[in-house]
Amino acid sequence: MDFLRVELRRIAASILLSVMPRPRIAPSECCSILGLFDALGAHQTEWSVGSVVPKNMETSLKFIRQLCALALVMAAMLPVASNAQAFPDRPVRIVLPYPPGGGPDNVMRIVGERLSKMWGQPVIVDNRPGGNGWIGINTVKLAPPDGYTLLMVDAALFCLQPHLYQNLPYDPFKDFVAIAPVFSTNYFMVVKADSPWKSVKDLLVAAKAEDGHMTYGSSGVGSQYHLGGAMLESMTGVKMTHVPYKDTMQIFTDIIGGRIDWSFATASTANALYQAKKLKFLAIAAPHRYPTYPDVPTVMESGGPNMELRTWVGIFAPAGTAKEAADRLSSDFQKVMAEPEIQQKLNTVGLTSWSGSATDLRSALTQDYNTYGAIQNKVKIKIQ
Repeated sequence: MDFLRVELRRIAASILLSVMPRPRIAPSECCSILGLFDALGAHQTEWSVGSVVPKNMETSLKFIRQLCALALVMAAMLPVASNAQAFPDRPVRIVLPYPPGGGPDNVMRIVGERLSKMWGQPVIVDNRPGGNGWIGINTVKLAPPDGYTLLMVDAALFCLQPHLYQNLPYDPFKDFVAIAPVFSTNYFMVVKADSPWKSVKDLLVAAKAEDGHMTYGSSGVGSQYHLGGAMLESMTGVKMTHVPYKDTMQIFTDIIGGRIDWSFATASTANALYQAKKLKFLAIAAPHRYPTYPDVPTVMESGGPNMELRTWVGIFAPAGTAKEAADRLSSDFQKVMAEPEIQQKLNTVGLTSWSGSATDLRSALTQDYNTYGAIQNKVKIKIQ
């Protein structure tokens, strides 16, 4: 009898494993499965294999029936848990409202590769630049809230643009749910490598002499680059001309070619050209020098005002995304951003990996929304 009980336990365990992944067991299914054992027990099935197996199996059938009943009840009671454990079970798309080759794009490809290994599913980086970021943002806003389409976005698009446009086609607070922060960084003032200006003071003196003809580029009206230029103008009283671009990399091409004079930029976006000695970091808009670039002074050290221009980049999902999926995504992003290898890769290009929760990202969104609103009231960026 012992060997039979072992075999029955194995069969029951198999049934348990087969039913656990199912979202729900219908009562009719329960009845039919358990009814099968009732019928077998009622007939007290006899096996004609000699004396090895006992003729009366009523006790054994009752035993397996109880185990199967337990398995079916557990499967019916835990549909959400089994579904959450399976997420994601297909490719995850992360939309970036930026062109390929920029800082967020480079970082997302590093992080996406790590997440793909963790999930066993492809992570697709989908670049949707243009329209001041609105094309990519609306792509995610209108996507099914199932956790499989996410948005990687920076503080300017969610915290500054709402103060610039009366008819903004999205609401960062109502149309999206925060998932996790990815990184934060400060901005550098960038000029061509052979620029005659050796300091911010030199640039401001030249700008004053040119009486508004000095040009600075940005990644679009209302972008962080634009905000930095407007802040510098406001804090120094020196007038310059803003030149918006659709493609961030084109800004650097035109700086190198002498078509515009300078721009703010993150180190991650400009680092390759900096390392190739085609661009020069004139100063960093931060309270302190960045460890990766110890020879680059702060704006104030370089003869400019005491200004800071920083941003963060985070992951958001469409409003209505299931809590179980959002929690899983938040947890996994937080784990990846805390990995020493990921942190080191970001540090080498002037970024600070931010391993934070959805609550941390929501707090940053609210705080910077208020901060940028106050800055806009002072600098008064005009939408042309």
